[in-house]
Amino acid sequence: QVQLVESGGGLVQAGGSLRLSCAASGTIFRGDAMGWYRQAPGKQRELVARITGFGTTNYVDSVKGRFTISRDNDKNTVYLQMNSLKPEDTAVYYCNLYRNLNGRDYWGKGTLVTVSS
Repeated sequence: QVQLVESGGGLVQAGGSLRLSCAASGTIFRGDAMGWYRQAPGKQRELVARITGFGTTNYVDSVKGRFTISRDNDKNTVYLQMNSLKPEDTAVYYCNLYRNLNGRDYWGKGTLVTVSS
């Protein structure tokens, strides 16, 4: 069973930075993709960034150039460095692991990021 625990959320002013971390426990495969989703009030959950076990990344257009996802396979941890934060980045951020072997998604409980203007 995979468990994901996020940390690093909080309140920051516009233009500031935060770094989210997600530690995965259980059996993690190199072929698992890990990523971050977010859900703002009244909106659908959206993919923010994803990284494969081999380092391939993709980002939603709205965060390109501001956010950086990285992964430490030895620690089974994924990070999201968020710079130049905007009020519209305010959301609950969820860590996700997608297991390509069986098409299953695993989710963390989420961490709240609030960006004040």
